[in-house]
Amino acid sequence: MSVHKIEIPTPYPVGDVNAFVVKGDALTIFDVGPKTMEAYDALKWGVHAAGYQLQDIEQVVLTHHHPDHAGWVDAFPNAEIIGHEYNDKWLRHDEEFLNYHEQFYSERLYEHGVPREYIQASVHVRREMELVGERPLTQILHDGDEVPGHPGLKAIETLGHAQSHFIFWSERTNNVIGGDLLLDKITPNPLIEPPLDRMLGRTKSLLQYNDSLEILRQLPVNKMYTGHGADLENIPDLIKKRLERQQLQSKKVHELLGEEQLTAVQLTERLYPSIFQRQLGLTLSKTIGHLDYLEANDFVTAEKNEAGVYLFKRK
Repeated sequence: MSVHKIEIPTPYPVGDVNAFVVKGDALTIFDVGPKTMEAYDALKWGVHAAGYQLQDIEQVVLTHHHPDHAGWVDAFPNAEIIGHEYNDKWLRHDEEFLNYHEQFYSERLYEHGVPREYIQASVHVRREMELVGERPLTQILHDGDEVPGHPGLKAIETLGHAQSHFIFWSERTNNVIGGDLLLDKITPNPLIEPPLDRMLGRTKSLLQYNDSLEILRQLPVNKMYTGHGADLENIPDLIKKRLERQQLQSKKVHELLGEEQLTAVQLTERLYPSIFQRQLGLTLSKTIGHLDYLEANDFVTAEKNEAGVYLFKRK
């Protein structure tokens, strides 16, 4: 698997995002940066440095739907657009789907303790859409599918950070294009996102994410090409360290509960006192993830009060 890495600037605190040009039977780019002119220039010059033009790319394959990865699908006029079916609603900028997202987030914020007067200002779905491309998928991948034009390159569903997340593992080289599943310097946020199947309710993203790390740990991997930062080796050791750190953070949440009954927002304020108001969605996702972990392991209980707000207490 011949892989050419392109580093693309983003307007997000995470910094640059990585795209990868891979030549097989088809010429494919994995991920395409956010839809900004700075990203477009980096993408164009990166593809040129790999020896190609934008119009030469035959396939865009997305690791997941987040704007820093799925912005410039529009830049490749001759390419098929391939990924998890969850991507398609975003790429179509589907109004009904956006309304569903906004309702989902509003309900989740309320039930975890955000006062109603602050909810509308905390829902940023449409703002995020500004940096997402507008070409829908031409082909949907499912768990275990082979990437077209790349024999032995398998799409493996690894949900948690996103409800659309795939990694791509090569049976021939044991190398992985890993998206945001495991990163060099940071731990991906297990973001709360509405499921495609609206009967499922809220997915427990941190538990999903841990299951996905276990899927990765079971694979024989020589090298992992990540969505941000450096390539990775020694995958099992890094997973072990990340899970140990996560458990320590969950333990801290457990300690912060004390003998009180608290909402997730009250705990978020204690856990992230300096940033929780500026980054309410991200910090609340993290806190709820730890509460899900603690509840799944029988350390806390959750019950709704008369107002429909969850209160958590230690067992």
